[in-house]
Amino acid sequence: MNSDRIAVVIEDDADVGEVIESILIEAGFEVKLAGTGAEGVELVRAHAPTLTTLDVNMPGMDGFETLKRIRLLTASSIIMISARFDEVDVVRGLSAGADDFVAKPFRTGELRARIDAVLRRAPTVFDATQPSSVPRLEPNGWLHHDGLRLDPARRVVEVDGASVLLTRSEFDLLARLLQRVDQVHSKGELILELRGDSYASGLVTLADKRSLEVHVANLRRKIGPADRIETVRGVGYRLRRLGTI
Repeated sequence: MNSDRIAVVIEDDADVGEVIESILIEAGFEVKLAGTGAEGVELVRAHAPTLTTLDVNMPGMDGFETLKRIRLLTASSIIMISARFDEVDVVRGLSAGADDFVAKPFRTGELRARIDAVLRRAPTVFDATQPSSVPRLEPNGWLHHDGLRLDPARRVVEVDGASVLLTRSEFDLLARLLQRVDQVHSKGELILELRGDSYASGLVTLADKRSLEVHVANLRRKIGPADRIETVRGVGYRLRRLGTI
């Protein structure tokens, strides 16, 4: 078993959790099990897994809220698993950052194939000597990319070693952009993130878009230089490595 291949399984049904664990062990993973969303977030923070599987319907913190918190910690692969498989949940999960959405009950062969497919699409492991499309997760939980450092737990941001004071909205916006560097985030996605709204509902108004533009302008001024956040005309924004085209 490759000790660098770690998976976190977040599942409140012990029997289902054991089945997923067996599939992942067969695939060469060291597996960490969590029975609640809060436990799962802490395991992800502690172990920086290559893959996380996440049940949607859990008591307390549900899968969607757990996903949101995990995505602030890592850009690694996440598969959501749910007995509810309606379009609204699938869209909400994928829009919030899940890489795949699997229905219960699942066949073991199908889940293994989906795991393999998700990992094939995943970004390569971070190499400090090469540009990366994903932020680096430091052992202390900070996300680090191109001089930007963000601590999701304490909601602290540093630029080139200097602390930067952000509003709640500015921090949430930067955290979202950091999930996938160089990936374009639509204005609608970012607006709903700032509102804390469901990805499957909510009307985006012209006032919302204007408010987003103001937040982006303020964020550019604080984390500078301005071209760190690029406008993709007609679509939205992306955070990119400085000096790239």
